[in-house]
Amino acid sequence: MTFFGAVIFFVFGLVVGSFLNVCIWRLPRGESVVFPPSHCPACGRRLAWRDMVPVLSYIFLQGRCRYCGSRISHRYPLVEALTGAAFLFLFYLYGTSSRLVAALVLTCVLEVAAFVDLEHMRIPNGLLLTGAVAGLLVNLLPGSLGWREMALGAVAGAGPLLAVVLASRGGMGGGDVKLAAVAGLYLGWRLALTGLFLGVVAGGVMAVVMLALRRVGRRDPIPFGPFLAVGFWVAMVWGKELLACYLRLTAGR
Repeated sequence: MTFFGAVIFFVFGLVVGSFLNVCIWRLPRGESVVFPPSHCPACGRRLAWRDMVPVLSYIFLQGRCRYCGSRISHRYPLVEALTGAAFLFLFYLYGTSSRLVAALVLTCVLEVAAFVDLEHMRIPNGLLLTGAVAGLLVNLLPGSLGWREMALGAVAGAGPLLAVVLASRGGMGGGDVKLAAVAGLYLGWRLALTGLFLGVVAGGVMAVVMLALRRVGRRDPIPFGPFLAVGFWVAMVWGKELLACYLRLTAGR
């Protein structure tokens, strides 16, 4: 990976992150992510190009709209920076292989799902359907998982959560189940189960911490999508190493 290539890919990630912010804002509101052009949600003023430079515009404008002075959410530069960093890291890992395409697409789906669920306690079906279709298209590329592994991955990801939903009678949202199924399409059944385990552990630990700090009550809902997203992303990147480590530990007993 050359320095120039790394810079280009990081900037590409920043630009994609800016678009993901549009998706995070508009999808849960049932709005098109294409039209109308980007505008301030407070005053409705159409934004110029200088208002939409990833991260830098937020810094130069000091987190406020140029036209009405309303505050801009910290989420905007956060999503842009996270996406840029993730794209650069994945480019470093996979180069220009077909695995890079799948990793980038899944990263975008997981990121949008996590932030929407964090803000709205739901995951839009449109996002999940788009992610599923994209996963099927990515499988046409050389070196992909194959249809059988994709199907097993979707079942492995969604099956345990679906059982929880049925057993708890709504104790978990259906969006979490569908997100796990979509992630399984990209990961295959082994990494899907690994990501699911990591997400459940992360969500459980955070729930205990928040209860201990009295940030939430026992009956207060906690969005599970962000924890699933982190779990599946970690499984995508380091899942094989984690599985190998686990097998070595269990074999040594």
